[in-house]
This record gives sequence, structure tokens and C-alpha cells, in this order.
Amino acid sequence: MPPTTDPDKLIAKADKLTKLSLTRWSADWRSATLLYEQAGNAFRGSKNYEKAGSAFEMASKGQEMLSSPWDAAKHMESAGAMAKELGKWDQVADLYRKASQLYIECSRSQPASDALAKAARAVEDTVPDVAVQLYTDACLLLEDDGKEQMAFDLYRAASSVYIKLNKYTDAAAVLLRLGLAADKCNATNSQCKAYLSAIIVYLYAHDFKQAEKCYNDCSQIDAFLSSDHNRCASRLLSAYTEGDIEEIKKLAQSSPISHLDNVIIRLARKLPTGDVGEFKIGAAKEEEEPLDENDLT
Repeated sequence: MPPTTDPDKLIAKADKLTKLSLTRWSADWRSATLLYEQAGNAFRGSKNYEKAGSAFEMASKGQEMLSSPWDAAKHMESAGAMAKELGKWDQVADLYRKASQLYIECSRSQPASDALAKAARAVEDTVPDVAVQLYTDACLLLEDDGKEQMAFDLYRAASSVYIKLNKYTDAAAVLLRLGLAADKCNATNSQCKAYLSAIIVYLYAHDFKQAEKCYNDCSQIDAFLSSDHNRCASRLLSAYTEGDIEEIKKLAQSSPISHLDNVIIRLARKLPTGDVGEFKIGAAKEEEEPLDENDLT
């Protein structure tokens, strides 16, 4: 009799092989796992994503029982892909996290990070808060393994999601972390772009004080201090204190800004977002205030 290709029958046969009974004292995970894999592929082929996902989860469990976390992770990713097809976003995040954990068991940070990034991209539009957490965790996995350079795009993706959520302080914080990661691997251009981007995000959020503080902090770093990005940021802040709207708009079109990520360019081209006259008044007030000799702060 030829072997069955009916996926439901394959599952039933596999389940039987893993259940202990009076006649079966030990589970045959090797044979069962093969059947779960076949069933998963067959269900996926017929677009029965619900059953395909369950079969791949069982195939993953089987590979774990056979002490093969790499293959278990691959099947868990397949289960995650099926949940994505069904639009089950909580499951997507959960299954890819499990896959990531299995890759970590194999000491493979890159695929572990990739699994989280796949989940993040899948849920970005529907559950953005979950996406930024996944992106951040994916970055940490790479950084812990000294692979900062591979995390750059993930940090950019996380900052873009924060911008979509109007969480500008969080977006700027992520860009500064990107700058730090770039510093660790001497990626000067990426570092300078990240710092200028963070300053633009603060200005877009109409938080001039924070933009100024960010500029001063980043200017402590020689690579940034001597860069075109620094000069651009400095001129931008001066234009704000002078209340020069035309200069702000002109700088938004300048080369250093035109080479940033599209999401940052879009913010820059909308500057200024509020009344810059208040910064001019504030700057004038600071200049007028006499020095108090008793104030040593």
C-alpha cells in the first residue's frame, strides 16, 4: 500500500507515534517529526494556514525532542509565517520569539536577531508598540555578540516606528543608541548621520532645549565635531535662535540633511513646526541677564 499523502492522516499517524500506551512504551519522535513536517508543507501548499501552523509547531517540538534546536527554530519560524498569513499578530510575535530563543540555544545571534526583525516587520502596522520592542531586542542580541554594524538598519526601523507613533523622544533616544553602536565599530558617517537625525527629531517636536543639549553632548565626540553634519546642526540651531525661518528652510534642503533617511528628511522639510520667535526672545533674555556673582552654579 503506498504511503498516505493526506495531511490530516499524516498528523493522526504522527500523534499516535508520540503518545505512550500499553503497547507503545516510548515515543518515536524521529518518525513523527518527519510526518509533521510533511503535513505542514502539504497544508501550506493548500493554503490551510491554520493547520499548517499547528503542524510546524509540532515539527519544531519534535526537533527539540531530537536535540536539534536549529531545525526546531526553522519550523517555529514557519509557524510564525503561517500566523502572519492569518493576521494573528500576537501569535506572530510569540512564535518568532520562540524561534529566536532556539537560535540562541545554538549560539547563533544573527538568525536569532533576524527572527525578531521578521516579526517586527510583520506587526509594524498593526501593533507598532510590539514592533519597536522586537526591533530593540533584535539590536541587543547583535550588540551582545559584538555585531553592532548589523544592528544599524534595525535601529533606524525602530526610530521610524516611534516617529509614526509621534513618540519623538523615544525616536531620538534610539538614534543616539545607533550613534553609540556606530562609534563602537568606527562607522563615522553613520554615527554623524544618527546624531544630526536626533537633533532634527527634537526640533520637529519643537523641543529646542533638548535639541541644543543633544548637539552639545554629541559635539564632545571628535568625529562629530569635525563633520559637515555638525556644521549643519550648528547653523540650524543658530537659525532658530535668530528666528530665521528662511535659513531653516534652506538648511533643510542642504546636502547633509538630503543624505539622511527618508523619514528624517520628511521631518526636516517641515521645519520649523512652531513659532521660532520665542527662541529668539529667549536667547535675547539670556544675554541680557546679568551675572550673579553669588550664584556659583
